[in-house]
Amino acid sequence: MKAEVVPGIGRIPRAEWNALLAPEDTPFLDWDWLHAMEASHSAAPDSGWSPHHLVIRGDNGSLAAACPVYLKSHSMGEFVFDHGWAEAAERAGLRYFPKLLVGVPFTPHTGQRFLVRSDQDRAEMIELLGKALISLCAQNRLSSVHVNFCTAQEAAVLSRLHFIERLGYQYHWRNAGYAGFEGYLAHLKSKRRYAVRHERAAMTRQGIAIRVFAGDEIPEDLLPAMYALYRTTIDKLYWGRQYLTARFFELMTGFRRHLCLVCAFRGDKLIAGTFNLQKAGVMYGRYWGAFREYKFLHFNVCYYAAIEHCIAMGHQRFEPGAGGEYKWLRGFDPAFTRSMHFIAHAGLRKAVHGFVVRERRQVEQWIEVGREHSQLKAPPPSNVEQEEGEDQH
Repeated sequence: MKAEVVPGIGRIPRAEWNALLAPEDTPFLDWDWLHAMEASHSAAPDSGWSPHHLVIRGDNGSLAAACPVYLKSHSMGEFVFDHGWAEAAERAGLRYFPKLLVGVPFTPHTGQRFLVRSDQDRAEMIELLGKALISLCAQNRLSSVHVNFCTAQEAAVLSRLHFIERLGYQYHWRNAGYAGFEGYLAHLKSKRRYAVRHERAAMTRQGIAIRVFAGDEIPEDLLPAMYALYRTTIDKLYWGRQYLTARFFELMTGFRRHLCLVCAFRGDKLIAGTFNLQKAGVMYGRYWGAFREYKFLHFNVCYYAAIEHCIAMGHQRFEPGAGGEYKWLRGFDPAFTRSMHFIAHAGLRKAVHGFVVRERRQVEQWIEVGREHSQLKAPPPSNVEQEEGEDQH
């Protein structure tokens, strides 16, 4: 087996890369998604995301394993925040950037980061890729390697290679076998149930209709409109940062099979929408925007309509993205996320390890508190699957 660095997903045959994907892998690992990120110059060297994907080939030259890797000149767009580590390195006279990141640009979702062909030993391939990443770090005198939003199995293998595990959390909605949206409402505590009904009714009072477009149902002109909506959010927030280009949304026309757009209209006029993806029973919320503000519009488009769609489609989980305790108020309970970090410098590694140990206690405490005070009347039934490794904490 030979490890090789490939500067760009476009240099890897689409069929070879996608042959590594398991049916349950998220759509963000698909060649088409990564290619759209890079070909649109959303994730490119001039934006601080230089692709250097790591692949392992067998004796016959075919791909046996791979992982998406970017050489980063900053920490923006990662959603696992290490700015404090970079500042500590700078105070100590150490160079923190550039660094290596294994993950998907601008996409805080949990999933496999190491893709392994089905006829290969997965743990063995993860170890080979992990060792190759450490070698790249040493050979190029880089400060660190970061594997963001990985699975519990990947974390366990990487920990044996002296990667440091860091815990975080997001808010996820789980389908407890609801027959319809009223079933979800019935599962909420009475105060929250009343609030959701009030917020939903506000759409009718304001003359707003919400529609879901998925797959081939998505009109040709809707994706450019989603870019315009995406820009409204960037422009309104003083901390907003534009990561995606218009070209990215144009390239998404070839990725309709996993797209789900939730749009709000007044009459025939588009006023707001969210850009979501769905695959293997999971829906992922990504980008939201509105041309004009209406009361409770955000909650209805981003959450209630998406939940209703998930129930209708039989999706088991909805991951709306990072942040936002207001999601917890609507029946999204906290769920663990993981990242793994290899720090080359011994002193910085010791400091980072001490930090994540302290941070882990806080995360575990908040997860416990969040579940104890869930807005759901009772925990989901036992037949609702938990995330991999979640029960370990």
